[in-house]
Amino acid sequence: MNASFEHLLQRAEHLITRIEAVLPQPPSQPDWTASSAFRYRKRSSGRATLEPVRHVGAMSLTDLKEIEPQKEKINRNTRQFVSGQPANNVLLTGARGTGKSSLIRACLNEFASQGLRLIEVDKADLTDLPDIVDLVSEQAYKFIVFCDDLSFDEGEPGYKALKSILDGSVAATTANVLIYATSNRRHLLPEYMKDNLSYTHTPDGEVHPGEVIEEKISLSERFGLWVSFYPFSQDEYLTIAAQWLASFGVPAAAIEAARAQALVWALERGSRSGRVAYQFARDYAGQHAVEA
Repeated sequence: MNASFEHLLQRAEHLITRIEAVLPQPPSQPDWTASSAFRYRKRSSGRATLEPVRHVGAMSLTDLKEIEPQKEKINRNTRQFVSGQPANNVLLTGARGTGKSSLIRACLNEFASQGLRLIEVDKADLTDLPDIVDLVSEQAYKFIVFCDDLSFDEGEPGYKALKSILDGSVAATTANVLIYATSNRRHLLPEYMKDNLSYTHTPDGEVHPGEVIEEKISLSERFGLWVSFYPFSQDEYLTIAAQWLASFGVPAAAIEAARAQALVWALERGSRSGRVAYQFARDYAGQHAVEA
């Protein structure tokens, strides 16, 4: 009887071990000195890992032109955070290709030597934010959890998870973690004309948003700092293109001669964004080098 029970117990333990192997596991501590940036990734098995980014883009704050007010706000907030002072979660919104993600990468490079680390999390994995925060809470580093190009559809689980982490969960967010998110949409949820029907008006003319509108702006309001980006004018676009051409080693005379081509490039792309200026500079600098 004892032998049979012992055999049964061994089989049960073996089965439990096999089940635990396929269950989702929280990520383990990576080597935080391996890189300044990490990606949160989930395998098909459900296991999560924090993978170091081997080649972090060498973007610096001086590389970014025509966004001085935005650069000052993000740089100041990040400096406060790294130095252990109060700082805010940040939502960067506005026109595409105007430098929102680039500015965060530049700040990472600026403060990485002072203990700043970045963890990039996809929207689909935002439900795991509590596990990520718990993982890094005891580390001496400062962590920016970065969510790029963020927007939600109705009912997505990541929306509630992010909302709770920002402000509203029973558990307080640790002092060494901030959320930086970029989006082309300030309120992060789609808005429809029918939503306006939930507005109410009092006899004195005061307007009160209904519950639908309140819910759609509630996530954005939990970011303490909003930084808005706007489409570039023609002169601003040409300044950015010239800066990138100079960074690729194009001579000043050739940069001046390239202005007309830069405008044609933007016209063909239908945008005068910083991204379009960078893409033009790469194309022109490559052609110039080959011809030379």
